[in-house]
Amino acid sequence: MRKPSYDILIIGGGIMGASAAWFLSQHAGFAGRVAVIERDPTYATASTTHTNSCMRQQFSTDLNIRISQYAAHYVTSLRHQLGGDIRVPELSIHNFGYLYLADTPALAQTLRDNQRVQQAAGAATRLLSRDDIRAAYPFYNVDDILLGSINRVDEGYFDGATLFDWWRRKSREAGVAYLHGTVAGLTRQAARITGVTLADGSHIACGQVLNAAGPRAAQVAAMAGIDLPVEPRKRFSWVFRAQHPLDRDLPLTIDPSGVHVREIGGGTYLAGGHADPDPAVAQDDFTMHETLWLDHVWPVLANRIPPFEAIKVTREWAGHYAYNTLDQNAILGPHPDLGNLYFINGFSGHGLQQSPAMGRGIAEIMVTGGYETLDLTPFHYDRIAVGQPIREKAII
Repeated sequence: MRKPSYDILIIGGGIMGASAAWFLSQHAGFAGRVAVIERDPTYATASTTHTNSCMRQQFSTDLNIRISQYAAHYVTSLRHQLGGDIRVPELSIHNFGYLYLADTPALAQTLRDNQRVQQAAGAATRLLSRDDIRAAYPFYNVDDILLGSINRVDEGYFDGATLFDWWRRKSREAGVAYLHGTVAGLTRQAARITGVTLADGSHIACGQVLNAAGPRAAQVAAMAGIDLPVEPRKRFSWVFRAQHPLDRDLPLTIDPSGVHVREIGGGTYLAGGHADPDPAVAQDDFTMHETLWLDHVWPVLANRIPPFEAIKVTREWAGHYAYNTLDQNAILGPHPDLGNLYFINGFSGHGLQQSPAMGRGIAEIMVTGGYETLDLTPFHYDRIAVGQPIREKAII
């Protein structure tokens, strides 16, 4: 039964809302009531549902690397992380790795620079010459490639759907309420948010609010008079079968064009890309691009991996990135003026793999006022207000 008030309201029940709810329910310093408000409990069009469920350490900043390293540890010890519950499956990472390809001296130098940062953080990234790539993966056409970068330790595919499902299930069992409703307004008194108004006209009071609304995050922030540079951008995915399957695992290959493709298994593969230009779209726009596959994505795949000249698309969909237009990095933590309004937004495509560290971090700062594990202060809203981006060079 819905309560008239909660200590913490989380707006949005996707992967970030679910992570925050779980970590709040487990924090030793918190004994309050938490509710998650979700507009669509089927999650039919949620970014979480449309994710490609991958994990990588090949970032260009130390903090993003360490966030993913924690995610790898968390996912591969999920049963332990969720209290040793024998119902929770043991998960693993399919470590086919990410292979970044550079076809210009500038892009090759970026891979070298990134690798130095990654190795300093303990990642197992290796640089590959054109001949190295041919020897390891002879199916590639690399005539135009100057350098590659790959890491096959804690980098590849994992079962994000299971992680999501168990966070929701376990947090409910721990007392978190999941409410079906659409937030239509925030009630503000002076420098605090005191509650939310739902589309049906009802009101729920609260002590703190967490904006976890994914691609709709800017709409929620605007209800408090706050400008949040997060917008929905379409990302397209295609599952296809190859007439001539490759003879070994295909790394998640990032072509210099931006098209990417990875192994699924059994002669089936997953490709992704976006249109150019890449505008913001309406919240309910999930239509496929009419010509992107035939005019761009398939030609790129067939050129880079000639066996993919003969393939058949079996499924396709469009999903939304919650795209941070300032720097494509997370916006986390409290608002500097509305101290009980918190953000966990703007992940720009790497949210699923960052959800363990981000959910843990937001729970820490909401309960204690600071971070107890990873210091996530660089992601705070303050940089948005003054327009100082965090430069992450490894965005897909």
